Amino acid sequence: MIRLIPDQSRRIRRTAEVTFWFDDAQIPAHEGEPVATALLRAGQLRLRDAPTVAEGASAARGLFCCMGACQECAVEVDGAVVEACRLEAVEGLRVRSLGRGA
Repeated sequence: MIRLIPDQSRRIRRTAEVTFWFDDAQIPAHEGEPVATALLRAGQLRLRDAPTVAEGASAARGLFCCMGACQECAVEVDGAVVEACRLEAVEGLRVRSLGRGA
């Protein structure tokens, strides 16, 4: 028999809402949550392009492990390449995808 647990979601205390930029889109987030989480919730699955075996071709990449072990969610912030799953959302943050149109 399955025991249903009452919905506890209303008891969760969220941090302040912030907005950051991903390429040309504004993304809503809660301050301090991983950028990758906010991007996923906003439906942004493609974070970068990676070269493929075929010369001149590329393949879309996005979230995979969500804990910083795979670097599939690599993005650019202030000229540095960082993992979106390990980057905290803050107001006004500017995040860019890598390798679009490669």
